[in-house]
This record gives sequence, structure tokens and C-alpha cells, in this order.
Amino acid sequence: MRTIKIRGMSCNHCVMAVTRALSEIEGISNVKVDLKNNEATFDEEKPVNMTLIRKHIEKAGYEVA
Repeated sequence: MRTIKIRGMSCNHCVMAVTRALSEIEGISNVKVDLKNNEATFDEEKPVNMTLIRKHIEKAGYEVA
């Protein structure tokens, strides 16, 4: 399981947007976003480049810390 910090989340809509953004990436599963701790955890079925993860998060309007 991998954990990343996310900046810019403030509500459940943000949680859903980040969950959707990460779930769209091939090789990522079991996405859980924690608003209180400003982080997302997920499983990688295969190695996923952090640049790709960052692009998806930024496209959704948030920032990887």
C-alpha cells in the first residue's frame, strides 16, 4: 500500500474527485482518501510513475505534497 499527501482538499466532494482521479490510473486499486489527514492510500498492481499520479491529481485541481 502506498500513501501520498494531498493539498487543497476541504470537503467530501474533494475526496470523491481525488478518489476518481487515482482510480482512473491503470495499475492503481483500492483507493482510500482521508480528508482529516489530507492523504490518499492505494495499492499498486504494478509500479506506477509518481509523475503520472501527480498529473492526475493536479488535473483534478489538487496538489501532491
